[in-house]
Amino acid sequence: MAEGTQASLRSSWYLLGPAFVAAIAYVDPGNVAANVSAGTQLGYLLLWVIVAANVVAGLVQYLSAKLGLVTGRSLPAAIGRGMSRPVRLTFWGQAEITAMATDVAEVIGGAIALRILFGLPLPLGGIITGVISLLLLAIRDRRGQILFERVITGLLLVIAVGFAASFFVSTPPPDAVLDGLVPRFRGSESVLLAAAILGATVMPHAVYLHSGLVLDRHGHPEAGRDRHWLLRVTRVDVVLAMAIAGTVNAAMLLVAALNLQGHHETASIEGAYTAVHDTLGPLIAVLFAIGLLASGLASSSVGAYAGAMIMQGLLHRSIPMLVRRLLTLCPAVAILALGFDPTRALVLSQVVLSFGIPFAVLPLVRLTSNRDLMGSDANHPVTTVIGWAVAVTVSLLNLVLIWLTVAG
Repeated sequence: MAEGTQASLRSSWYLLGPAFVAAIAYVDPGNVAANVSAGTQLGYLLLWVIVAANVVAGLVQYLSAKLGLVTGRSLPAAIGRGMSRPVRLTFWGQAEITAMATDVAEVIGGAIALRILFGLPLPLGGIITGVISLLLLAIRDRRGQILFERVITGLLLVIAVGFAASFFVSTPPPDAVLDGLVPRFRGSESVLLAAAILGATVMPHAVYLHSGLVLDRHGHPEAGRDRHWLLRVTRVDVVLAMAIAGTVNAAMLLVAALNLQGHHETASIEGAYTAVHDTLGPLIAVLFAIGLLASGLASSSVGAYAGAMIMQGLLHRSIPMLVRRLLTLCPAVAILALGFDPTRALVLSQVVLSFGIPFAVLPLVRLTSNRDLMGSDANHPVTTVIGWAVAVTVSLLNLVLIWLTVAG
């Protein structure tokens, strides 16, 4: 390993960061819509779904990071290896569509936040969100991976404060919170919302991205002590990042359950902001909007990063980030300019993302279970069984979400 990497092994905290970038995908505007809707309509009932989804996401993200460290390839590159060109192009097409759908959701979320905070027109807010996300990516290109990770981690903390600030005003009753941790449903609507929470949590672009993030940060360590240590630190990185993301998601649902039940206008994000304003006051409402803005900005830059990695891994080509940013920004701005309901567009983008889940998670479990590829770092048989169960369950629930959304 490089001298700089050897030195960094003496300070484990220095190695943390890649999982925090990936975790931004788990607190994006799609999560805001799903969690607030669940809390408003069903109270604390689906809190257990958030906890379960977070555990599932943590496992998937660790497997992705492990694949990158052990094989020296990103997940898209590992999937595409050995594929014929037509199959590889087809796989790239679906992966690129999911990355673009991700960008649509993030840009729309940022645009909504800018309209709430400053009264900007949605198309202008979308453009500003895209430009700022490009500036965040420029930090990585010009100042390095570590500074980019620190900036994104800072935005993650802003998101956490923004969505948890209401607890300084009122806190949920402990018995209701504990009751919400008991797995159960209450009618078909609760199943739909549970699938929406899971669909907004396990994001294909984050699964693809994490394998490349650890490569960009740590390189490809040889088998032995250094790799073993990096895998241990990566587990800590994932646990800490997902703990923060899970806490933020739980806070969204708890705030909605405690303060917004009965506010039917919370069907939209702006409606949720209005309800927070009316029930908790303008300061908490502004912090909510700031959290939403930070979510849109950070997740948009991470989504563009993932799209570039997918292209590099499957097409073996790269294009300038500015060109890519413009290409993926156009659909979101067009949707906003044409006057489509932004919240509805955000929800539909999550449905598009759901199509990409099986293509990312199923190959990931297969690859990390392959002893010929992974050697002694292949998944333990128990991990393999759990991984396949998770992959199949997540894929089926996302199909349920698609069907229920289309049927509704």
